[in-house]
Amino acid sequence: MAKQKKNRERDLVHGQISGHFRALAIPAGIGMLFNTLYNVVDTFYAGMISTDAQAGLSVSFTVFFILIAFGIGLGQGISALVGSAIGAKKHTDAKDLAAQGLSFAGLFSIIIGIGGYYATPLLLDLLGVSNGYRELAIAYLRIIMFAAPAFMIAFAANGILSAQGDTVSNQHALIGGFLANCILNPLFIFGIPGITTIPELGFNGLGFDGLATSTVVIEWGVALYMLRQALGSRVMEHSRLNCFLLRWQTVKDIMSQGAPASLNFLTITMGVFVIQFFLQPFGATAVAAYGIALRIEQLILLPGLGLTIVLLPIIAQNFGAQAFDRIRYAFWWCVSVGTAMMLAGALLLLFGGKLLLSLFTSDPAVIDIGFDYLLLAAPMLPAYLTLFAMMSFLQGIKRPIWTVWIGIYRQIFASAGFAALFVYVLDWGTWGVWAAVFAAVWSGLILSGLILFVVAHKRIGNLGTPRVLVLSSKSKVI
Repeated sequence: MAKQKKNRERDLVHGQISGHFRALAIPAGIGMLFNTLYNVVDTFYAGMISTDAQAGLSVSFTVFFILIAFGIGLGQGISALVGSAIGAKKHTDAKDLAAQGLSFAGLFSIIIGIGGYYATPLLLDLLGVSNGYRELAIAYLRIIMFAAPAFMIAFAANGILSAQGDTVSNQHALIGGFLANCILNPLFIFGIPGITTIPELGFNGLGFDGLATSTVVIEWGVALYMLRQALGSRVMEHSRLNCFLLRWQTVKDIMSQGAPASLNFLTITMGVFVIQFFLQPFGATAVAAYGIALRIEQLILLPGLGLTIVLLPIIAQNFGAQAFDRIRYAFWWCVSVGTAMMLAGALLLLFGGKLLLSLFTSDPAVIDIGFDYLLLAAPMLPAYLTLFAMMSFLQGIKRPIWTVWIGIYRQIFASAGFAALFVYVLDWGTWGVWAAVFAAVWSGLILSGLILFVVAHKRIGNLGTPRVLVLSSKSKVI
């Protein structure tokens, strides 16, 4: 078993970069797919309960994404720092960072979980949730908060593993979580069929609360599995107890790397709020169309996201080793191959968008409005891919703060500014909202590109151009 775990780890400073991408991105993409399917299963079973249950689940996830954002940021911060230490062959530093990251994740998650438990009603008030499903959302979130340590530990462990080139462990965890959810959701919601009438043997189910209970059980299982994988990895071999005793300077380093990533993901939530605000005057049809179209867009993005996720540990290890030519090659390889994938996805949206929408709804009005969004989403796919690659690049070279400013501009100021112009001034209706998203994404890409070239010039000499891929056959990069 130990040997099998070691075989999942990769030296990303040596070997063919394209091979590293293939080995890491496929498991990452598959894991993300099953993570998405996990949420689809929750939505499906919530629909079997009631419409209020679906609404309660929807607003709950919006609040719970705050916890997820902290977890993702912590994981990315740990991955960047540990990966850089591995590349620099500072194995003791890598071990200390990994151990400190796990300890900090445990402590911070307890604080977040307790705070979230008591702050849930206030957070729902801030979202303006005062409908009949408010109490359902409060109950769901308060149960989910018991999984806060599990979420944070799993994200931290995944950061340690991905820094070593292991994305297979997280893939296995997410597939296992999805399969367990398919079994535990109906069990906890509806009980055990056939014996629920016998109090001594039966279990009548928890109804809507069963959704949250299922997630708590599964996430603790995932966390324990990921923790076991991380502790058994090469970086954490022979770790002593004193490695896990928190030291302020190391925690400060982890926070300075992880906090900007968390804030960047929080701006995504704010961006969704902005778009939904401008859609409200157009009614439930427009809101539903956006929700369905956004889900389809995210599914099409999954293969490209797999590439950009693994770009982070590749850049982090090579930055630690000061292998700047490999960094430039990895970035442009990711952007070039990812753009080709997204162009294929764009064709799928343009020619099959209505069919895809019809899989989620039979309402022709929702399909028509949703397809309007997909018409503009198609040319946005390559821009999204490049933006995500830029964010991974900035994380990998330890300049994550720029991701926050880019996120604030794109998700808040640009989205709101363009939407106000197109909807209120030019009166473009729902097309104005879709055009605002389009303008925010492409202007955000231009701004990100300018920042990236300047930062790359300071950190690694220059970013280069896609021409490095052509010249690679004459170099030692691959």
